Amino acid sequence: MTTIIEVTQLERTFGENRAVDGMTFTVEPGEVFGLLGPNGAGKTTTVRLLNGILPPSGGSARVFGLDPVTEGDQVRQRTGVLTETPALYERLTARDNLAFFGTLTGIPAADLPRRVDEMLEFFELSARADDKVETFSKGMKQRLALARALIHKPPLLFLDEPTSGLDPEAAQHVNGLIADLSHQNGQTIVLATHNLLEAQRLCDRVAIMNRGRILALGSLDELSRKLWPVTWVDVDFYSPGNAASGGLESLRGVIQVEHNGSRLSVQVESREIIPQVIRRLVEMDASVLRVNPRDYTLEDIYFTLQKAGVS
Repeated sequence: MTTIIEVTQLERTFGENRAVDGMTFTVEPGEVFGLLGPNGAGKTTTVRLLNGILPPSGGSARVFGLDPVTEGDQVRQRTGVLTETPALYERLTARDNLAFFGTLTGIPAADLPRRVDEMLEFFELSARADDKVETFSKGMKQRLALARALIHKPPLLFLDEPTSGLDPEAAQHVNGLIADLSHQNGQTIVLATHNLLEAQRLCDRVAIMNRGRILALGSLDELSRKLWPVTWVDVDFYSPGNAASGGLESLRGVIQVEHNGSRLSVQVESREIIPQVIRRLVEMDASVLRVNPRDYTLEDIYFTLQKAGVS
């Protein structure tokens, strides 16, 4: 399938400030791609560049093979954008908001009422469809803004801090809707956020950014292996007496072994070595209770890279 977004050495400066500094990445069909970084990292500027709202200072970008600078209207016809602050008309009803934005995107008048009803139902707003938006909670406004971004069925969706300012319940609801869009509808999504738990749950790959640069790019597993090529596995036993190492140090691929009561911690060159470790322990009649390879979270990866400040 054709790559949806292709960015090559993209740059954008504002005076002396280099907001986007030589970014290169691709986004493939159907994936959720995260742009992660602190405030000022260049996430929102990147979204604006890809939608043709801002021209680049250098480099290039292609969205659906189109140049956002010269073909911005065509790009925006195929994208939906949800900003951190929902751009809604507060004095209009939810239904009227969706009908208005649907008209702007060129949905035929005969199809518009059905499409509006579909969006209201999908985002669980049907019961409040004819209430003014000014009476809605923040979570409801964010869901309506997401419906507005999707009213014309764009194949590519940009979400800029979609749960900012929401309470935990509303944020969970919005995240669930985003996951449904990706997994059920095959939507391609670019998620710009500094919420690491949100990104770990939703994203297939992430670009970790700082000061307009990409520090690292890849899936959680790929980034983990790059930063920590060796793996620790913790083996718990029924009792301390069962925690004999069984000559594990002699196994090829075992780097070191540490004893801690009824737990044995083994450092191995890769996860492929772990079955050999367990097999050796079973051969020694060890009473293995639990095997836990240590996993690194996106938070571990993010702060390690931000601290280093280099790829």
